[in-house]
Amino acid sequence: MKYVDEFRDRAVAAALAERIKQIVRRPWTIMEVCGGQTHSIVRFGLDSLLPKDLTLVHGPGCPVCVTPIGLIDDAVRLARQPGVILCSFGDMLRVPGSQGDLFGAKADGADVRIVYSPLDALEVARANPNREIVCFAVGFETTAPPWAMAVVQAKASKLTNFSLLVAHVLVPPAMEAILSSPQNRIQGFLAAGHVCTVMGYEEYDAIAAKYRVPIVVTGFEPVDVLEGIAMLVSQLEAGKAEVENQYVRSVSREGNRQAQAIVDEVFEPALRAWRGIGEIPRSGLQIRSAYAAFDAAVRFRDVLASFGPAAQEDPECQSGLVLQGLLKPMDCPAFGSKCTPERPLGAPMVSSEGACSAYYRYRGQVTREA
Repeated sequence: MKYVDEFRDRAVAAALAERIKQIVRRPWTIMEVCGGQTHSIVRFGLDSLLPKDLTLVHGPGCPVCVTPIGLIDDAVRLARQPGVILCSFGDMLRVPGSQGDLFGAKADGADVRIVYSPLDALEVARANPNREIVCFAVGFETTAPPWAMAVVQAKASKLTNFSLLVAHVLVPPAMEAILSSPQNRIQGFLAAGHVCTVMGYEEYDAIAAKYRVPIVVTGFEPVDVLEGIAMLVSQLEAGKAEVENQYVRSVSREGNRQAQAIVDEVFEPALRAWRGIGEIPRSGLQIRSAYAAFDAAVRFRDVLASFGPAAQEDPECQSGLVLQGLLKPMDCPAFGSKCTPERPLGAPMVSSEGACSAYYRYRGQVTREA
């Protein structure tokens, strides 16, 4: 049955690619927002199936990649504090800060633990009542609900040793920042299906109308991506700027109202710096004052303030241009030489959803030999 499904998907993909070729009449530049979609495009060579007049660029759709260097430094500093257990998803351990990464801190003796869900972190807190459990909460709207639920449960359980170092970011403000930039060349978006599963896509209507760009909520399989591109190009060629939903098997217009409610209870929008991009108003989440006891930035305010201002990005790293769709990873002078997964200059080279990681993994050998 598996081989039948693969054969069918290949046939559908080929038909979609041919359909896109027939639709395109003018040059277009579109951006996929999600890093998972980027990996699908690069891994399966979907861009090679498309007409030359259709350009795909990769957006800031990797929350690990856009976590600012200052927050990485804060996580490393907190991990090194006596009595602290720092819990994180595994994809954050190799992300470089200015003073190393969490993997290096762990190697030096810091108690850094990989967790697979916020509930795991709660269990660590319950099992270690005399230790401070700091959780590095990173992600888009997709992972905000379980971290919010963990905070609510911690409060209900009267846990006094549990806090979050919050690095959550929001997709729509980042899309607006890209569209409002003088350097913008994006004419349409493939929106992130997993984000819209939680948040719906009602708020994209205003963006599409304001900037006259079509937006198609899209899944992650090759067929999903190609169908999303076909829907997007059809709008562009017809002069439309609407929001459509390709990912109907998972996404509804209103999204998951219960998940949205728990996020709104615990978090509120805030100014957030995006690594390589800069500050974007109301593009991040911070813990509301009612739950300030579970905010690591508040609990460890004096410790973190003692380190002074955040360090700057490595000047050789061009990941900011990659994240804005202004540069392809292989066009960065450091790609594959000074910047590799073993010795990364920036987060997109080590994140499982980073564009640089995708190009290195699936096209790096070809690039280095060219």
